[in-house]
Amino acid sequence: MTQRKKLSSTPHSQSGRRSGSTLSPEEEDDLSFTLPSSSQVQKGLEKLTPLQVDQKAAEVVQYFLVKDQKKIPIRRADLVKHVLKEYRNIFPEIMKRVARTFDQVFGLKLVEIDSKNHVYILINKLEGAEGDPPVSPSNPKLGLLFVILSIIFMKGGVVRENMIWNFLKKLRVDPGKKHEEFGDVKRVVTDEFVRQRYLEYVRVPHTDPVEHEFRWGQRAAVEVSQAKILEFMGELHDREPKSWTQQYREAHSTPSSQANTSSQR
Repeated sequence: MTQRKKLSSTPHSQSGRRSGSTLSPEEEDDLSFTLPSSSQVQKGLEKLTPLQVDQKAAEVVQYFLVKDQKKIPIRRADLVKHVLKEYRNIFPEIMKRVARTFDQVFGLKLVEIDSKNHVYILINKLEGAEGDPPVSPSNPKLGLLFVILSIIFMKGGVVRENMIWNFLKKLRVDPGKKHEEFGDVKRVVTDEFVRQRYLEYVRVPHTDPVEHEFRWGQRAAVEVSQAKILEFMGELHDREPKSWTQQYREAHSTPSSQANTSSQR
């Protein structure tokens, strides 16, 4: 399976990347991995006992749960290298069992948010089934994230970073100073939220000095409801969500408006 190195428009592309066609060991691992065919999977299963397959699937489940504590997306290359190892020839069967376990036991959905680079996350499929969660996040960092996602959504999907920093300063969250709740605010926003795929932090071409802009990340697009974001903005500004006509129409006419706000898991 052919896979190229991420282009400069991807998250964290502003950092010093390797030039040319040089690939990281992880990227080389993924390039070397070819998804086995159904006949290859069947042959692989014939060499293993059902208990061995179940144990390996359980290891993968545990690996996902540990990583999910910090909302770190999981790359297929890391999964194959560090967990599946010699079981890579039954990868589809293992992932099928893992997805079924998350669905039936944990009420979680395993989602591939990046089909090119094969990156997975867990989302909570049960939240919202018996009533929506509170609009305002109780976790302070999630509150910060909601504010940033709200600004991006209200401004059409792309926002220069200076606008984000200036808005946060109005909320007494200065990216240039250590915050008692968040610590290094700029690191949380440009590194932690980006690694978790909630945000994309992209260098703007042909700018001197260098400028960056923020967009919703792949995890946000899957997990976060635009309708909930609009309700959150309504709470912040004491306004009815419908008063933002264009945004309200967009939030209630796109698939993302149906997404569960599962980041409060």
